[in-house]
Amino acid sequence: MSETVNIIGVKLAKLKTYADDRGFFREVIRIPELESSMGIGQISHSEVFPGVLKAWHGHKQQYQWTYVASGTILMALVDSRSSSTSMNQSISLIVGENSDVNIYGFPAGVLHGYKNVGEKAQVIYMTSSTYDPNEEIRYDPYDKTIPFNWLDACKPR
Repeated sequence: MSETVNIIGVKLAKLKTYADDRGFFREVIRIPELESSMGIGQISHSEVFPGVLKAWHGHKQQYQWTYVASGTILMALVDSRSSSTSMNQSISLIVGENSDVNIYGFPAGVLHGYKNVGEKAQVIYMTSSTYDPNEEIRYDPYDKTIPFNWLDACKPR
């Protein structure tokens, strides 16, 4: 289902879509694949308006899968784990409609953020446990200690 990238534990995938004259069908995730990476504790849905930036967010213990059901986001991940050989590595890419990726997963200690670069987006989160504010990691989107610059990444081209 997924391919691994330069940050240890991160997975990216393009889901198969079966379309016909009635619409389409898409398997988002199969439970055996989900359990091999994290299990499931909660599923959440977020509607994100055009131009909105949501960053930085991570977990101390949870694994998270993020699925862009509709819309297009510029996603970035940064490894903040001091024990990781990929510490301070980052990845950014377009996720969602007309992209090679529409779901991505990341382990505890990897920071995640995104900017909606299209129309309204529908984003589904699947986490390995339920919401606990004490389990979250949060930073300002423009925190200079994080090796990713949203201003540079979102400049018009």
